This record gives sequence, C-alpha cells and structure tokens, in this order.
Amino acid sequence: MLQEESDLSLIIAQIVQKLKGSNLYAQLERQAWGSWEKRILKSLNSMCTELSIPLARKRPVGEQKELLNKWNEMGTDEPDLSLFRPVYAPKDFLEVLINLRNPNYESGDSLSFRTHLGLIQVPLKVKDIPELKEFFVELGLTTGQLGIDDSTQVPPELFENEHVRIGQKVLTQQDSAAAQQYIRQGSPTALRAELWALILNISSHPEDILYYEQLKTNVIQHDLLVDSLIYKDVKLTASNDDYYFVFEDYLYQVLLCFSRDTSVLSHFAYNSASPPKSYIRGKLGLEEYAVFYPPNGVIPFHGFSMYVAPLCFLYHEPSKLYQIFREMYVRFFFRLHSISSHPSGIVSLCLLFETLLQTYLPQLFYHLREIGAQPLRISFKWMVRAFSGYLATDQLLLLWDRILGYNSLEILAVLAAAVFAFRAVNLMEVTSLAAAEAVLADLSTLKVMPLLQIFLFATVT
Repeated sequence: MLQEESDLSLIIAQIVQKLKGSNLYAQLERQAWGSWEKRILKSLNSMCTELSIPLARKRPVGEQKELLNKWNEMGTDEPDLSLFRPVYAPKDFLEVLINLRNPNYESGDSLSFRTHLGLIQVPLKVKDIPELKEFFVELGLTTGQLGIDDSTQVPPELFENEHVRIGQKVLTQQDSAAAQQYIRQGSPTALRAELWALILNISSHPEDILYYEQLKTNVIQHDLLVDSLIYKDVKLTASNDDYYFVFEDYLYQVLLCFSRDTSVLSHFAYNSASPPKSYIRGKLGLEEYAVFYPPNGVIPFHGFSMYVAPLCFLYHEPSKLYQIFREMYVRFFFRLHSISSHPSGIVSLCLLFETLLQTYLPQLFYHLREIGAQPLRISFKWMVRAFSGYLATDQLLLLWDRILGYNSLEILAVLAAAVFAFRAVNLMEVTSLAAAEAVLADLSTLKVMPLLQIFLFATVT
C-alpha cells in the first residue's frame, strides 16, 4: 500500500512538474513574442517617420482608377522602393529563437536535454527516428511513392497507373479524409489542384468570389504602408526566381488582398502571438481607438511572397488561388514565423532538425559546430519558407503534398536533416561557415522523396 502511494505521489509530482513547465513555456512564448512584436512595430513606425508616409491613407479617385486599370499587370509598374526595407528577415527571427530560455529548466531539471549542443535551448518533446518512421509509415521503402516510382525507369503499370485511378475515384467521391490519406503517397500532377482544394475544403461558391472582390475593392480604395513592403518582397524574391517571375501579377493581387482580410485574424485564437495594433492619430494607448494593422494582423517579412508563388502553378483563377493560399497560411505557414511549442511550430522544427543531426550524424554535427558553422544557421531559411525558392517546383509540390497529407510541418525538419546527410562527405571537408553554405547553396537538383526515404528508412537506425 505504501509503495502504491509512493508511486502515485511520484506520478502526481511529475504531472505537476510538466504542467508547471507547460505554463512557464506558455508565458515564455507570450513574453518572447511580445518583445519581438515591439521590435517589428518599432521598425515599421520608424520607416513611417523616416519616409514621412502614413501607415494607411485613402487613395485619390484618379489613383484608384489607375490601379483598377492596371490590376492585371501590376508587375509592369516600377515604383521607387529604394528607401523601403523588409521589416525583418528569417535570420533576425532565428536570433530571437536562439535566445529563448525556459526558466523551469535553468537548474538542469532536464538531464537528457543538457546534452543538446544545438542553438535551440528550449527542451520541447520532439519525435525520434522510430517515432518518425511510425508517423511517416507511408513513406516506407515498400510503399509506392510519386517522386520515386513514377520515374522513367519504372514502368507505369507497376504503380503510377493504379495510383492515378484511385486518385480519380477519391475526387469523384469528394471524400476529404480519403484525399488526405491518398496524398501521403504523392499527388499526380493532373489531380493535385483538385485534391488540395478538397483537403482544404475550398470550393468556388459565388459568395467566395464576391468576398475576394470586396477585398480587391479595399485595395483599390486604400493604400497601406505594407503594400510597399509586399511590392519590395516580390521584387527581391519571386521576380528574380526562374520558376516564379511569370506570376508576379498574381502575387501582388493575392498578397495585397490578403493584407486586408480580417478573417485571417482567426488564427491568433490558437497562436501565442497577438495581431499588431495601431492607434488613431493623437489617441496612442487608448484601446477604443486601436485598430489591427495591417487588417489581417500579419506583417510580411523578407521571403513571405514565396508562400504564394508555388500555388500559382496550380491555380489560375485569382479568387481560387487566394482561398487556397489563405487556408494554407492559417493551417500551416503562420507556424513558421511565430513562437509556439506546437510540434509543427518553428521552434520544434529547429529542435527536431538539430536533434536528428546530433543523434544520427554526430560526427558531422560536431565538426560543423567546431568550425562555427552551426547547421541551423544554414537550414533555418529553408524551413521558414517551407523550402519554397530552394527546391525545383515539381519537388516542392511533392513535399507540400506530404505536408497536407500528414497535416504536419515536421517533414521540413526531416528533409533539412536529410539534405545535410546527403552532402555529409563534402561538409566534413569544409573549415568555415561560408564554405558549408557554399556546399548547400543549390538544392534545385535534389530529389525530395528518395532523400526522405533513404534518411528515414535506410540510413539511420
């Protein structure tokens, strides 16, 4: 009896400790995000002051007509953006994550975590290889995969033809859950747009088209400072990308409408962040005069437009493209630039990546660490952008198939580790961060699915 009471007390103590840690981490999330948010807003406000432009203004009638007339060819416009700068870049956000600390573990309560030698110092629970193998079981060596078994060396009758037939049946039945399961083995190119829309529960109802048109009207009528940040980001990223420059007009349309969409605010209900606020002139600090800025609560950072660019290959009708992007953002992408303990949050992804390397490629991990080339400083930009702009588009879409199929971003961390494993021989010879970055500078020739499959099921045990 005494033994049972002792065991029960121990279990209760462990639960209390976990709850204490959880509460402290939630508090840490809010504090860290609050500090980061202030920094972003300070940068935004200082830009307003330096350039003597308001956060928002109503466009004159002539300007409204001009914008409406060139709505489908905004890419031909060349506004002077030389004085505008991105509010922040991924590397700035990484520094914030590196400085995160959970005070509950400062005294060394987590013995296993004290051996973690990566940059992330928050002891969250992440999956190990056996758990990843179980979670991504459909990626196993004995399961057919688009991205492997549809190569020219494999006769289509062995896998591809039957997989396409099943995909057509799933679409006929309009079964979202079946589509999500199906897409874990990859989507046929011809079916991908419909399958993603089915999984995301997106349909083209007249009210959805009307809502998009209302957002467009808001863009036409009002000019926001973030509009210039969007223009600048597209010019710096997608416009210079061999795959995406042709979609410049679509990117402006989608992102400008997105900035006005207050329905996006709903994702803050399950996010530690809070949307930034602005105040009516002369009413600073008075909550009744506060408004969310921008209206969707999302301040774009350098590379933000790359979340939209790959979708332009699939959807050519602006309102449909817009709906797909918005749903992808509130389900997945927001987690890549906000602080949380969620398994798909960027903090967990960074920790998962570092843990995989340290555990399964220790020699490589220690070598890079010793020469001042912490692997996360290289891979972070890949994960924040979900590899958009780094992989060839066909490979990126195969990767995003699996994000939708597993409803998880953890595959980004696994792929990042797999890339390091693939280039391990070359990386073992480098002697500086710059040299390591050069080895990993071009990922456009990589084949995603073989890399993931080999890393998870053939390389590490």
